[in-house]
Amino acid sequence: MDVSTQRRIAANILDCGIDRVWVDPENLEKVKLAITKDDIRALVKDGIIVKKQEKGISSARKKKIQEQKRKGKRKGQGSRKGAKGARTPKKEKWMNTIRPLRRMLKEMREDEKIERTQYRKLYRMAKGGAFRSRNHMKLYMKDHGILSE
Repeated sequence: MDVSTQRRIAANILDCGIDRVWVDPENLEKVKLAITKDDIRALVKDGIIVKKQEKGISSARKKKIQEQKRKGKRKGQGSRKGAKGARTPKKEKWMNTIRPLRRMLKEMREDEKIERTQYRKLYRMAKGGAFRSRNHMKLYMKDHGILSE
């Protein structure tokens, strides 16, 4: 039995596409007799015509992968995209180098392990990129007799 007109009217009322309108196959006669929008509205109210749920794309797999990445998995050599500089920007790399150096220099100055003039000299050297790490700076200090340990 053709109820395409009723489905079109129902789609208009339910504000959805024709394919999302479900008609109860046991009540096709009632639906066939419905010719006005008010008749269709009554059938919708009775549950004979129903708006089907919208189909979507499942995000379960995506969520699972994100959870694994949070745990540190799936981050091996083969999974990496982008060059080294793209994954860790130069500025961030520089901040990770210079901040510990400056912190260490400040602590040493406060603990009076180094003098103010030495602090200034080493600070400027660190700023210029003379040291790659805290250990490198300590080694420099020991070699130049600034730090005696």
